[in-house]
Amino acid sequence: MHDEYPISKQNEVRQLRQKATYDKASVKSVLDSALVASVGFVQDGQAVVVPMIYGREGETIYLHGARKARIIRLLEQTDRVCLNVTHVDGIVFARSAFNSSMNYRSATVFGTPSLIEERDEKVRAMRVISEHTMPGRWDELREPQEKEIKMTGVIAVDIDSASAKISTGMPDDEDEDYDIPIWAGVLPLQSSFTTLQDDDRLIEGVEPSAVVRALQGKLL
Repeated sequence: MHDEYPISKQNEVRQLRQKATYDKASVKSVLDSALVASVGFVQDGQAVVVPMIYGREGETIYLHGARKARIIRLLEQTDRVCLNVTHVDGIVFARSAFNSSMNYRSATVFGTPSLIEERDEKVRAMRVISEHTMPGRWDELREPQEKEIKMTGVIAVDIDSASAKISTGMPDDEDEDYDIPIWAGVLPLQSSFTTLQDDDRLIEGVEPSAVVRALQGKLL
């Protein structure tokens, strides 16, 4: 059971329960293959959702923003946060609109946010976020300047509970609908990086490193 997040009223999937999983490895796989999380919280009784870049280390997710940005200040002041990432893997064409759907991988996390203020801890979290987006790139770059560190806001979210929901396969039509002469199936969707584009001010002769080239064509 230690390999799963405990099921509670908070993270229990109620619709299409057969597609739900609380397995930690499955949840983290979805998180680690996305680039942006939709972060939700309550401000003055109103729901707010903001897209943020992030990185994960163990049971902690680090969210990145400008230190003076509204989202960082608001997250600093709340004691609960929810975030979601979703990959759409295809459109499922059924023989009825009701049974048409999508194939997807989705993870929802509930946690407790806290602002990272200690300088070295913040830099380490910034590295985690950078490595999530651009694996191997941090060691190639110049060291962050002190003003850049001060201008950056990082929120640590300790995962309290989480769940994933994964849908795959062909349409699940009503028995009588299989006799209807309408095409049905799946149109897969793939998200991937394409081809590197040089900066116009690149020094002549400078080529992308192996870690940057490795990202070309990578599927998300």
